[in-house]
Amino acid sequence: MPAAPTKPWLWSRSFRFRLMVTAVVCILVPAFMTLIIYNMLTKDAVKEEAVVQSRQKLQLVDGYVANLFDYMLYITNTVQNDPAMSGVLKEIAAGKVYEGPNGEYERFLDQTKITSKIDNMTMYGDKAYVTILLNDGTKFTNYSISDFDPIRLREEAWFNELDTLTGMESLWIGTTPTVFPIERVSSPYQISMGRTLRAGVKPYGYVFVTIMEKQVSDIFNRLSDGQETMLLDEEGVIMSHLEKERIGQSFTHDGESEAVSRSEIVNVGEESYILTAQKQTLTGWELVSLTPYKQAVFKLNSIFNRVAVLQLVSFIVFVLLLVYLLGNFTRPLVRLGKMAETVQRGNLEVRSNIRGSDEIGYLGQSFDLMLDRVKEMIAEVTATQSRKRKAELAMLQAQINPHFLFNVLNSIRMKVMRGGDLDSAEMISSLSKLLRMTILQNKDTIPLHEELSTVADYVQLMNMRQKEKAELRLDPSPDTLMCKVPRFFLQPFIENALIHGLSQRAGIITISSWSTAQETFIRIEDNGKGMDRDRLEELRGRLEAGGERSGNGNNSGGKLSGIGLANVCERMKMTYGESFRLELESEPDSGTKMTMNIPKLVEEAKKDV
Repeated sequence: MPAAPTKPWLWSRSFRFRLMVTAVVCILVPAFMTLIIYNMLTKDAVKEEAVVQSRQKLQLVDGYVANLFDYMLYITNTVQNDPAMSGVLKEIAAGKVYEGPNGEYERFLDQTKITSKIDNMTMYGDKAYVTILLNDGTKFTNYSISDFDPIRLREEAWFNELDTLTGMESLWIGTTPTVFPIERVSSPYQISMGRTLRAGVKPYGYVFVTIMEKQVSDIFNRLSDGQETMLLDEEGVIMSHLEKERIGQSFTHDGESEAVSRSEIVNVGEESYILTAQKQTLTGWELVSLTPYKQAVFKLNSIFNRVAVLQLVSFIVFVLLLVYLLGNFTRPLVRLGKMAETVQRGNLEVRSNIRGSDEIGYLGQSFDLMLDRVKEMIAEVTATQSRKRKAELAMLQAQINPHFLFNVLNSIRMKVMRGGDLDSAEMISSLSKLLRMTILQNKDTIPLHEELSTVADYVQLMNMRQKEKAELRLDPSPDTLMCKVPRFFLQPFIENALIHGLSQRAGIITISSWSTAQETFIRIEDNGKGMDRDRLEELRGRLEAGGERSGNGNNSGGKLSGIGLANVCERMKMTYGESFRLELESEPDSGTKMTMNIPKLVEEAKKDV
């Protein structure tokens, strides 16, 4: 036969679920399409605005850095073009002789004039170190020569390039290690520039202006919020950076351009950055900033996100309202479905109480009437079975005259005792008690302590039959002794432990009990040979399925009651319903443990409460 076609997942669900899913999908699809279009329209605008903001920040930094370099250029221009300074410097460079009684005083006046000019230029501006070095070795500085001797400048590799400069050209030396001891701790690098002083075409000296690299990086720190800003020379080597260890390293990136100003998106590792570059016309150096793209668009996205959140909240409220209304409309159907599941588990007392003039109301009323009829039929069948069982039991008990039997057993016991055979007398007494419990008791339930006494007599009788005696240990909790239990229900468990667990050899069988407000727990343990996993699973399956009443010959072989474990389980379930549970645990050579969870009768539960 061809296999039945498989239904789609959605159509295998409940009607209520399908209705809700369909309604929600009809809302979600347009909402997501709107959201996608919205993102597409705003993405480019957010990116463009982020680039513009990044460029504006870098232009602000460039203005401050350019002012700092203009200040250095201003100092060199003043030294070169100020008539008073250039005149004195040219005279000294030309070999001015200080003679006569006022010679040294004139020398002092010339030197003071130069140093005063330098001090005045650097007093109110950014801190700068100024050096004027003449060809004859004369030097003027605004710092102590003990900190650094300007003559050492002639040893630098770039010094000879100064002679190639013409007019107002300057040599921007760039970043070098700081030579001033007092500055090395705070700024390990310095930035310098130099210019040649000429009289006509012939140089007569040089002027140098030095600032600390920290003065540039402080501008980065103050103005480049959220940006990684750096100053690069013509070769792409980092000259200034907040991280001093980066100075001197090469910085390369894709999309390099000779444009004066540019902005682009570049990838560094797995992150995207907005790269903005601004080339300085004064020095030829380049300011570069890297801004994390996510960070740059965060504030802009937050505005759009607020709108999206508002839309999402409105959407969720609408969906919840829709689901609530659909839930109210379909709640009677759900009640009918749950009630059908409850009836399937065996509870026939539930009723839907659904009434109305529509189809659902008619269905609920019909379902309730059907349950009423089923309950009546079950009551009739149960009453008939009960009468039948009582009649069979009466016929069985009528076959034996109990009083005659007990009198005869008592006479035999007394005669045996007079003969001195106390063991046999005790055995007959135990047998008499068992028969009295079996035949004369007309109650379905007895206290647990009576059942334990009966079990003790049974074990004593069984020990009379066996070569090796089994020890019965009773450990009941005092609050369980008066609990009502079915009559003679422990005997099959003890019989199973003696014959199968201990194999009619010496061993220990322990019966313990404890209780809660709603249940009584009884555990039977033996230290016999136990069972392997396959046998244990087989036994569990038989007990869950109701088992075979006689087992594998359980009614023969010398067993007293002939009632198997499966029969007891079935009897307990008939008495207590599905609330009764029997748990089996066993391992080879480690014994077997059987635990029963017996629900308390209504009267007992009320007493405990």
